[in-house]
Amino acid sequence: MTIARKILSASAMGALATMIAACTTGGSDGPPIVSQPRGVEGSWLNAEGNAVSTLNGGKFSTVSAQTGEKFADGSYVKNGATSVEINGTSLIRQQAIAFNCLLVSINQLNCTSASGQNFVLTRRS
Repeated sequence: MTIARKILSASAMGALATMIAACTTGGSDGPPIVSQPRGVEGSWLNAEGNAVSTLNGGKFSTVSAQTGEKFADGSYVKNGATSVEINGTSLIRQQAIAFNCLLVSINQLNCTSASGQNFVLTRRS
């Protein structure tokens, strides 16, 4: 193979690699393709910003946003696309907890405790 063909071949391989990379990252002109959050799964911050609740794979936990200390854990069940029932244990009070939450937007859960207390959780980015 001549030097010119080797250079042309290497150049073609480089162009192909660039095209493949563009297909998987959204192209060289745009930002990477990022999947949007779906459903209730993810991390949620309370209104005061001091606790993070995580819902993933049927498991629920709440930790301190500052220290990571676990406040509560348990499980959740989705009741349709926008409703979730959370049951668990408050590790601070050593008592059962229960909440019903409604996904009112992709970034907001409106929740009501079993005792009737309302609170809002905001999706953590």
